[in-house]
Amino acid sequence: MTTLTTTAPRPPKGRRRRFARIVAALAVLAAGAGAGVVLGPPPASAAACGEGTFQSQVTVSGSTWTARNSAGSSVYTGTDFRAAVQAGIGSLTAGRTSIQRVVVRGNGTMSAGSRISLPSYTSLSVCGTINVTGSGSGDYAPIYSRGTTNIEVPYLNVTGTPIYGIFLRNVTNVWLGQIDMRLGAGLGVRIDNRGDTSQWTRNVRVDTVYVQGASSHAMETYGVDGLTVGTVTARNVGESGLLLNQTINATVGTVDADNAGAGTGYAAFRMANRNGRVGSAYPNNIRVGTVKARGGGRGIFCVSESGGATIDRVDIANTGNNSVLVENCYNVVIAGVSGTISGGGEVRIAARTEFAPSSGIRFQNLTVSNTDIRWSPCTGSNNTISNVTRTNSTLTWC
Repeated sequence: MTTLTTTAPRPPKGRRRRFARIVAALAVLAAGAGAGVVLGPPPASAAACGEGTFQSQVTVSGSTWTARNSAGSSVYTGTDFRAAVQAGIGSLTAGRTSIQRVVVRGNGTMSAGSRISLPSYTSLSVCGTINVTGSGSGDYAPIYSRGTTNIEVPYLNVTGTPIYGIFLRNVTNVWLGQIDMRLGAGLGVRIDNRGDTSQWTRNVRVDTVYVQGASSHAMETYGVDGLTVGTVTARNVGESGLLLNQTINATVGTVDADNAGAGTGYAAFRMANRNGRVGSAYPNNIRVGTVKARGGGRGIFCVSESGGATIDRVDIANTGNNSVLVENCYNVVIAGVSGTISGGGEVRIAARTEFAPSSGIRFQNLTVSNTDIRWSPCTGSNNTISNVTRTNSTLTWC
């Protein structure tokens, strides 16, 4: 029997290239809209893991890992998964000024007190799962990078007990693609500038992060200028779903948290430590599409001189602590478009004495049921409430 394979006629090569450039340009514009972030066109994020060209490949046969360089020569053979991946990374061109790719095919295990370190201009796709065992302390993570630029992790799956799933410090031009972590401990994704606080971590794009079972936050940033996040999904994490500290010029699509921070003051979405403060002002530079919270601690928590934020849509129900708490924050809109808050703790504007009281807070376009709305203590100014429908909900406003 003869099998025929037919394909549709392809347009001329020049037209294909022009079309590809147009698609890439539109993707960048869509990802960076409203954030002031300019990133180069990402690799084809719709492609399956490991497709396309790469300069190093790490594979497993039985319990033996082999890392090969761009010429196909072996640079590592042995049973140590972490050493194999690091050898593959080490085989890339020294002093490179454009990104080179490493693809890992297979499931591997490494200890919590170890790292896979990414130097500048490196892309690492893990087409399998990294299982982290044991415990430890410090800034160890299966994916680690510090003081680098142009880092990509298009695909990553992590299980086990890492200290951090991903730890990036004082980096620029970062792309995290499809990140999935099913953990027994640790923090999911941490991106900060705490090695040198005089320098921002800049231009970070994160497509999707799913974190389950972390003992800390699903995702946390500190000291980032230029952040674009698609979706953060948190399930049964010990602290926040998404925590932004001292981060400016950020656009977030969706935060979806179920049982985040149960029994704590953490929240599905939290802003802290002067998040959104640009110089000494709070221009609107933090935009969040949707915050969804079910159970857990708080739904939304803004604290410690943060602000400059608009959350377009909220969907919060049955939180164990405040549904919404705004404490010493400035120029915050909840909700820019619409929202529902049902049950759980009260919606409140509060204040600590060590900071200036909240001002420019707007609660609007909300349907609130079975929980109260309160502004207490009566300090601050220009805080407003409008277009809010209440059912079994008392309003205490200054």
